[in-house]
Amino acid sequence: MKYVIVTGGVMSGLGKGITSSSIGRILKNKGYAVTAVKIDPYINIDAGTMNPFQHGEVFVLKDGGEVDLDLGNYERFLDTELSSDHNITTGKIYKAVIEKERRGDYLGGTVQIIPHITNEIKERIRAVAERSGAEICLIEVGGTVGDIESMPFLEAARQMQREEAVHDLALVHVTLVPDDIQGEQKTKPTQHSVKELRELGLYPNIIVARCSSVLSAEVKEKIALFCDVPANAIISAPDVEDVYHVPLIFEKEGLSEYLAEKLELKKDGNQSGWRKLVGRMDEINKSGKKISIAVVGKYIDIRDAYTSIRESLKHAGIVCGCKVGIEWIDSDSLDTPELVRRSLESFDGILVPGGFGGRGIEGKIRAIEYARKNDVPFLGLCLGMQLAVVEFARDVLGLHDANSSEFGSTAHPVIDLLPEQHDVTDMGGSMRLGNYEAVLVEGSLARRLYGDTRIVERHRHRYEVNPKYIDQFESNGMVFSGKNKNRMEIMEIPSHRFFIGCQFHPEFKSRPGKPAPLFKGFVEAAAENQ
Repeated sequence: MKYVIVTGGVMSGLGKGITSSSIGRILKNKGYAVTAVKIDPYINIDAGTMNPFQHGEVFVLKDGGEVDLDLGNYERFLDTELSSDHNITTGKIYKAVIEKERRGDYLGGTVQIIPHITNEIKERIRAVAERSGAEICLIEVGGTVGDIESMPFLEAARQMQREEAVHDLALVHVTLVPDDIQGEQKTKPTQHSVKELRELGLYPNIIVARCSSVLSAEVKEKIALFCDVPANAIISAPDVEDVYHVPLIFEKEGLSEYLAEKLELKKDGNQSGWRKLVGRMDEINKSGKKISIAVVGKYIDIRDAYTSIRESLKHAGIVCGCKVGIEWIDSDSLDTPELVRRSLESFDGILVPGGFGGRGIEGKIRAIEYARKNDVPFLGLCLGMQLAVVEFARDVLGLHDANSSEFGSTAHPVIDLLPEQHDVTDMGGSMRLGNYEAVLVEGSLARRLYGDTRIVERHRHRYEVNPKYIDQFESNGMVFSGKNKNRMEIMEIPSHRFFIGCQFHPEFKSRPGKPAPLFKGFVEAAAENQ
């Protein structure tokens, strides 16, 4: 097994996740089986309880693991499926060590950061790498060098650098090379970051420099001199129009050749498939063909909260031959029908994403009503589908106080906990998380889009469409075309140009070159509606 460890310095948000994903894509293109591990230094067990305003999107894996959005980048770039074991947190590590201590596994010894915590970290990394069947494992250490919470993980990385054969581990350090007011590239932040890293006993093999433009040869030589890294191992990571360009930039910068030398990699492979994908994106951008999509949500100030939706629309646009322009609409701002009309009338399609809590719900319902009554292509995801059901119940069935019981008591809980969920006292125990199967109705839009009668998609929700109201809905024009026993998975209105909602999150399985079927159908319909 070979390992590539990615650390970061100077500041957070430099793009360690995209760097790791891009390195993984390069290695996969060479013909290697690649897996990835994300280390998050926070004490939470996982990302499931985190506020999107603080942490961005909660990405859900096939086994129901609620994880950091970087694992979504890994899955998209590597075209793979990971499990919750691929996300290591401080909470998971300390919980495991404390449980072992309580069982007496340490035979009465004093339990310490070194070796017990660091051993647990290394054991988990190596176990995940081996179980994956991969040849190369990427390890991204979250946070920055110098963060107190990252110290045990950096120490574990130091020990791995010592324990693994010299050609079996490469350390990549991501730093910042800013421009000063005169436009000169400044290397001091990188020098200080590497100095701090080396004080911890870690010696980078490669430095990836985030910068506004490609580093000059003189700047690379300066970094090489002060950081004791070869100049050909100083890799520029300039600002790009789209993150899918990054693997090709790294390839051009010589990262592939240097990694091959450092890790003694023999396979050649090529980047032609990825280059073709990026080339198609560039052609679409030049063509000027563009559609506009309104995403009506409540986390619009933090675009990372909707990362997978943004990427899924992009994937669909690439296949459909158009650039998808996204406008983020705050559902709280849609107070009146007139505001809804003025806010949404210029868009080719309307998407309402998932979420939790009652804030902004009525604005989303007004947006859904506008899409339904004006025959605008509509896609509702998770809560977006539930609110489409609520809106239909109120306006078409005449159940004016219909609502979801998630938001309080109502005479018509068209969205509710199922009977078997009422007996669950643990809120987490009533959640549906991860992969579930759905059976699609023959002749439906869903069946046509998926091209199959059985599908498997990822879920993250608690409330369901209330089965008591199904007959009323279906006798009035709303069809539930995807089901899992008594759980409604897909809703559509056949008389509409394109009006469909799903209880699951198709955005979590969308890939470059292989868009989620519902997103592809939605973008096609929006392009026809333009």
